[in-house]
Amino acid sequence: MATLKTMMMALLAGSLAATAGGTAFARGDDGKAFDPARFQQRIEKRVDRALTGTDATAEQKKKVADILGTSFKDMRPLHDQRVQNRKAMQDALQAPTIDPAKIEAIRAEQMKISDESSRRFTKALTEAGNVLSAQQRQAFFKKWTERGEHHGKRG
Repeated sequence: MATLKTMMMALLAGSLAATAGGTAFARGDDGKAFDPARFQQRIEKRVDRALTGTDATAEQKKKVADILGTSFKDMRPLHDQRVQNRKAMQDALQAPTIDPAKIEAIRAEQMKISDESSRRFTKALTEAGNVLSAQQRQAFFKKWTERGEHHGKRG
C-alpha cells in the first residue's frame, strides 16, 4: 500500500507541479506583479473546493493550504531561474555561432531545476496527504487533478 501511495504521489507531483507551478508565479492578466498573499488565498480556495464533500475540518484545510503555499514560495527562486534559463537558451540558439557546450549546460541546468521542483512539490504533497484521511486524500487529489486537466481547455 505504501508503494502505491508513493507511486501516486510521484505521478501527481509531476503533473501538479506542471499545472500549478507553471502558473504560480505568473503575472496576472492585468499585468500586476505576483502577490504572495493573493496567491495564498487562491490556494486556500482551491484546497477548500478540492475538499468540499469530505469531512475535512477547517484546520485540515488550512494545514494543507499552508503546506502547498509554502512549497510554492520555496520554489519561487527555481521558477525565476527557469525563466532566466529559457531566455539564455533562446539567446544561445539565436547567436551568430551556436555553442553546443553552452546549450548543453543550459539544458542540464533546466533538468536540475525541474528535478528540484519535483522533489519539493512531492514533499509538499506527501506532507499534505498525511494531514488527511485516506478518503479525504483520494477526494482531494481527484478534484485537484481534474481542475488541472481542464485548466486551459476553455472555449
